[in-house]
Amino acid sequence: MSQAQMKRDYKPQATSRARRISVRKHHYVLGGAVALFLGLAVVTGLTQPSGSVSADPASFVGGDLRPLDLPSRNELLIERNEEKPAAVTRELVLTVKSGDSLAALFDRHNLDRGDLHAIMQSEVAAERLRKLMPGDSIAVQASDEGKLLGLSMDADDMNRLDIHRDGNGFAVEKTAVPVQRVVRSATGTIDSSLFAAGYDAGLSDTLIMNLAGIFGWDIDFALDIRKGDQFRLIYEEIYRDGEKLKDGPILAAEFTNEDRELKAVRFVDDEGDAAYYAPDGRAMRKTFLRAPLNFQYVSSSFNPNRYHPILKRVKAHNGIDYRAPKGTPVYAAGDGRVVRSAYNKYNGHHVFIQHGERYVTKYLHFTHRTVRNGERVRQGQVIGYVGATGLASGPHLHYEFLVNGVHRNPRTVNLPDAEPIADKYREEFLALSAPLLRQLEVVDADTRVAIAP
Repeated sequence: MSQAQMKRDYKPQATSRARRISVRKHHYVLGGAVALFLGLAVVTGLTQPSGSVSADPASFVGGDLRPLDLPSRNELLIERNEEKPAAVTRELVLTVKSGDSLAALFDRHNLDRGDLHAIMQSEVAAERLRKLMPGDSIAVQASDEGKLLGLSMDADDMNRLDIHRDGNGFAVEKTAVPVQRVVRSATGTIDSSLFAAGYDAGLSDTLIMNLAGIFGWDIDFALDIRKGDQFRLIYEEIYRDGEKLKDGPILAAEFTNEDRELKAVRFVDDEGDAAYYAPDGRAMRKTFLRAPLNFQYVSSSFNPNRYHPILKRVKAHNGIDYRAPKGTPVYAAGDGRVVRSAYNKYNGHHVFIQHGERYVTKYLHFTHRTVRNGERVRQGQVIGYVGATGLASGPHLHYEFLVNGVHRNPRTVNLPDAEPIADKYREEFLALSAPLLRQLEVVDADTRVAIAP
């Protein structure tokens, strides 16, 4: 193209001041009209024919106007800053084997260790997951990448533990599972021992020990039991899905020891604390245990004129020697404060406990102690283990009981009662105990009664 032709075809735009003003006015008018239209659309609910803008005014709240179905700014931010929940693509059942830890199970199945750390921050979850036993089963939901989405297992016989992803963390729930309680009764007559009679009556070790525990403040089951003694009890068994889980509590019991007849009924107060009371409301529990351990026999009784087998001279034996295997746990006979926990060449490892102003109990010859000076202890708490330290000819516990500084025979001293049932519960207790005590009178064979969960 020639230069002359280019000049002929070229049409320059208007550059005058008037033209520039005209164009500028046109833009202002057009912009104002658009703004006015959008404002009216928000207020009156006008719609575009295409339907790309919702007619519902609520859809515009917060400026969430979305013509042409474009994502809003908020949606874009969520997409960019938060991960979308992973889809469940793996469902696993982890079975715990001997020596397994949860970390090992996570590694074995390529699950995220970070998720494991997160769920262990929950005390409820950590309490159960740190106590895995061989045979435990854990149901897991996860993504292909190993992100944990859910975990479920038995928390115990009566509860279920469920964990699921909740946002950036995990929600933990412990819920009760439906169980059935079956009330049973049993009776037995002692020929040789309580355990033998209990087995003959179909009782488990747990129930036999619980029965002894109810009456253990009044009866020394190692020394006081006689042939012909009898017992009766009403207790619960707990079932889940038709399978027995465990023995439940003893609801009521009776024990005849020579010419003594003792009865007890279980009562649970408003705080959930259970205790056993005689029919008149007296506590079966005493302030002190009659014997602070499970022993084999008494190797030396309370005797102020005993000949000492090691010192070879007469020396008062101001306590009871209970023979038991080395390592047998020894319990605090009552609530109190440890006033001495030490070692010397005579007593070996020993513990003294002060109970209020009047009573002191002493425990000698431990293999080792588990409490310190000044520590508060509760009745039944393990304070040491049977040994033969100090002047001892073999593993045993030497046990002393002092009242106002004077030694008393632990086997015969009158033990103070615990508090009776509170007045506010007395009427409720009597109403509960009456039918149980009537049922005890007629127990002469096993009966079963299923009750609702």
